Amino acid sequence: MDSFAGAACGVTAIAAMDAVPGLLKVLCEIAGMKVALVTRATDNAPTICAVKDAAQFGLHPGMTLPLDMTFRFDSLAPLVIEHASTDPRCSNQQRPKRYPVESCVSVPITRANGEYFGDLAAFDPRPAKIAGPHILTMFREFAAIIAGLLDNQLLREKEHRELLDERAAGELREEFVAILGHDLRNPLHAIYATGDLLERKLSDPDLSGMASRIKANVRRMSALIDDVLDFARGRLGDGIGLELTEIENINTGLATVIQELRDAQPDSIILSDIHVNRAVRCDLGRFQQVASNLLGNALTHGLAGSPVKIRATVDEEELVLEVWNAGEPIPAESLGKIFEPFWRHSVSASRNGLGLGLHICSQIVRAHDGRLSVTSSREHGTQFTARLPLGAQNLRRRADRRPPSSEISRSNQ
Repeated sequence: MDSFAGAACGVTAIAAMDAVPGLLKVLCEIAGMKVALVTRATDNAPTICAVKDAAQFGLHPGMTLPLDMTFRFDSLAPLVIEHASTDPRCSNQQRPKRYPVESCVSVPITRANGEYFGDLAAFDPRPAKIAGPHILTMFREFAAIIAGLLDNQLLREKEHRELLDERAAGELREEFVAILGHDLRNPLHAIYATGDLLERKLSDPDLSGMASRIKANVRRMSALIDDVLDFARGRLGDGIGLELTEIENINTGLATVIQELRDAQPDSIILSDIHVNRAVRCDLGRFQQVASNLLGNALTHGLAGSPVKIRATVDEEELVLEVWNAGEPIPAESLGKIFEPFWRHSVSASRNGLGLGLHICSQIVRAHDGRLSVTSSREHGTQFTARLPLGAQNLRRRADRRPPSSEISRSNQ
């Protein structure tokens, strides 16, 4: 709605403008008057939105302007009265008793769309020399300033509402995706179980192979759903949640990931160097997810027939996971977006997946208070490096010097 509907909205709008009290003070000083105020036009009587009351009339924002303080005329034209007791325009009006107003200046506040908002006025119990054109010009200019501030305030409030609506719609969409992904799991489990049963029962190799492909596609769909759910959880909550435990032998967990990918892609060459010789506090399942995503990404985008390397070590403060592949380097224009959601590798013909894998990896590493970086060049290949701090003591030591969760660099090609 393109208006300040109601007195309360007018009071709130004017109160949000830091410049208005200063304007009223300047008006009083230049015009030599004790009271200056901004009013909002309402059906019965004007409502005070802002006031400077040096006459101690007891006026305050939100108060209805007393009728015996105003000079009531039908026109909305500017009004200047220097001496009400002798002004013929005021002869038919009852003289104020509680508020002895003798001089008055009032100009309308009209917004750019032509809407009449209220008045900028000044009063004084004494006669005042205010009939000169410079006084009325100043009041008109100040009224125009207030009208412009009102328009800006309305625009900001409208943009804020639209931002809140957009944010709420985005959260609703993400919540819908999360619920949909969750509800898809049950039918997928049923399909997988059926495919597994057929694979074991069917003697025809062709039919058994079809059942095996059904299972493989279900696994792929399940992985996509997992990515969508992780993404939705990260956007709706405070990031990806972790269940931290002390893992005595993380080498076994990484070996499982490597073997799964070797089984899924028997023609691939994966060279592993896994030597973590101490316990690591982490979420093992999530760390395996990072390793699986990075290794799968390397197999997908690396040079065909070339080995992919995975290495895991520890130093004094960090668990370091490195995944390397040869092939075309990641273009410079893509490096800045590589950890963003829905990013896709621009140099690969493969377009499988939703482009969430690397984003989720970065969020998991970030949840561990770690960092994920990438280097890429034609000479040295592409390497992703995840660094996770070891234990609570190191987390505290790193807190004051924590780098960004994702770092990107590019070697000289």
